[in-house]
Amino acid sequence: MAGCLALAVLWSAVTLASSGGQAVTPDEALHKLLAGNAQYAADKLTVSERSNAASRTALAKSQKPYAIILACSDSRVPPELIFNKGLGEIFVVRVAGNVPDPIVIGSIEYAAEHLGSPLVMVLGHERCGAVKATVESKGKSTGSANIDAIVKGIAPAAQQAARECDACRGTAKCADSKKDDFVECVVTANAKRVAANLPKQSKILTHLVAEGKLKIVAARYDLDDGVVSLLK
Repeated sequence: MAGCLALAVLWSAVTLASSGGQAVTPDEALHKLLAGNAQYAADKLTVSERSNAASRTALAKSQKPYAIILACSDSRVPPELIFNKGLGEIFVVRVAGNVPDPIVIGSIEYAAEHLGSPLVMVLGHERCGAVKATVESKGKSTGSANIDAIVKGIAPAAQQAARECDACRGTAKCADSKKDDFVECVVTANAKRVAANLPKQSKILTHLVAEGKLKIVAARYDLDDGVVSLLK
């Protein structure tokens, strides 16, 4: 009896750990992310319950994450924590400024096509250092060819924000006179632009979106209150 009870407890833990592997729709995946973020923002993390030895055992030979997160590398924005997700639940790709290059896009394609993840979230965040560097560079080199590559990826969003940012309306040289506000406008524009362009950069993602198997959304993380908000 004791052996059966122990087996039942282990099986329950394994089932919980592998719950991310259940087939979900794109909207259900989005709901899971936002519900987890609400728990995180309320300081009610439960992620350790799905990141234990039983979880490792259940996931050792396969994975089926229900969401792909393209996030910034910023140390204050760890997706597994801010969405309260354990092992095997989300497939995370992180790069400064959440700028996709062919390797990043290939990673997203892999998770969407081969792992069956039905949702991609492009996650920007408040006070992004990569965005700030782009704004401050003013089209000139940062002194590093590698950082310049990041800036080049974000620059179109800065140009778009200069035209559309509400905080800049009627303000000349907003990037100088209202730099903090302008940076936040570029953060939003960049996340939205990246999300909109992903299908244009990938036939695989275009096909999956057209079939209704994949949804791509843009979102923004607030460093102060921990809340993730969808961008439209």
